[in-house]
Amino acid sequence: MKLNELKNNEGAKQGRTRVGRGIGSGKGKTCGVGQKGQKSRSGVAINGFEGGQMPIYMRMPKSGFNNTRFTTNYAEVTTGKLQAAIDAKKIDAKKAIDDNALLAAGVISRKRDGVKLLTKGELKAKVELKIAKATKSAQEAVEKAGGKIDFIETKVEPLEKGKKKEKTKEDRKSKKAKAKKDK
Repeated sequence: MKLNELKNNEGAKQGRTRVGRGIGSGKGKTCGVGQKGQKSRSGVAINGFEGGQMPIYMRMPKSGFNNTRFTTNYAEVTTGKLQAAIDAKKIDAKKAIDDNALLAAGVISRKRDGVKLLTKGELKAKVELKIAKATKSAQEAVEKAGGKIDFIETKVEPLEKGKKKEKTKEDRKSKKAKAKKDK
């Protein structure tokens, strides 16, 4: 057997349906899409459309849980970025480095819910960090350079949806005093 003698099995490959080639073909004139209207046109996607009636997926009650209100969003710092800031003398490596020092140096743009140290690049300086979180490899890199990490707990309590911050008696008194003063 030669390559030019290779063939598919009988019936394995069907020919393409050629539409619009006369009435006798069975797929002539309207080409198998019925007569006129939206569904016979190309580019129509009406899945879930029920003729203007409220669709079933909108009538059904919503279920499930969204956890985004309770997530912690960290400002990320890499070991390479930290080393670059130390080399540029934006950060003093002899002092303890916390989120305020990183913010002042321009290493992070916002504090968010704390600072997380990631491993990317090399850290040569001996540093003492006071941050919220660090990856295992970043922790090892800091310890290898002779430094240490103190983890500080940053807990942000989210407000429940639709509830306002509770006012204390002092807040109410100061509001009343302000109202009297304005009169």
